[in-house]
Amino acid sequence: MTTVAENWVRRAPGELDRIEACFTGAAYAPHRHDTYAIGVTLAGVQSFDYRGEARHSLPGQLVVLHPDELHDGRAGDGAAFRYRTAYIRPADLQTVMGGRTLPFIAGGLSSDPRLAWAVDALLADCDRPLSLLEFQDALVGLAGALEAVSGGLGVIRRANREAALAARDYIDACLDEAFSLQELEQATGHDRWQLSRDFRAMFGASPYRYLVLRRLEKARKLLLEGRSGVQTAAECGFADQSHFGRQFRKTWGLTPNAWLRAMKPAHDHSIRA
Repeated sequence: MTTVAENWVRRAPGELDRIEACFTGAAYAPHRHDTYAIGVTLAGVQSFDYRGEARHSLPGQLVVLHPDELHDGRAGDGAAFRYRTAYIRPADLQTVMGGRTLPFIAGGLSSDPRLAWAVDALLADCDRPLSLLEFQDALVGLAGALEAVSGGLGVIRRANREAALAARDYIDACLDEAFSLQELEQATGHDRWQLSRDFRAMFGASPYRYLVLRRLEKARKLLLEGRSGVQTAAECGFADQSHFGRQFRKTWGLTPNAWLRAMKPAHDHSIRA
């Protein structure tokens, strides 16, 4: 990042992880996370490398990054760029999709009005939390739009929903413990290798990546509460502070300290550039 005054991230209130942010220069190092990153560019040129090519999103364009795909972020024209993004867990989409393979938007960019309408329901108002019904309604619209825009590719194969859900529940209950695919197999009663494939198809990441991401979500909350890096690493199951820092940067594209510095209120929250 460049100057602090020109770089900020504001998190919207509520349970859904939504942000509005403004950056100049290089914003994020290459990283990946197990959620969809679905957003809209508000101002400037939002550039990023994704699946081997440089992509450039102009104001009004949608950015749809598939879970666990490596990407970065930077200004495309030397000036500041501003955007809003919602991070949608595949598990939430699966409440609507029922085990169908996650849809993929080629190139990570779209101007499709069907998808724009669905994204607007999530991001048009970031000054208040979404009600549960509002969020559920938006999920239905988003799932339908993603499948339509992706050409319906997400319906080719159906994963073992019950096995994947059982594995997710096991991982969520054991965030501070070490375990293997063999233990997941024993806990769910399903073949470990097929289980791993079904888990990825439903939730967009391997069981191990899902575990790391849940630990890092807990870590972000502890950092915002004032915990030190050493304390956070110990409380979230990482080997040490260095291990924690590496995993954080690989996932969010920033070091823990840089992320904390960026988490400051924005002065202008309007959706128009």
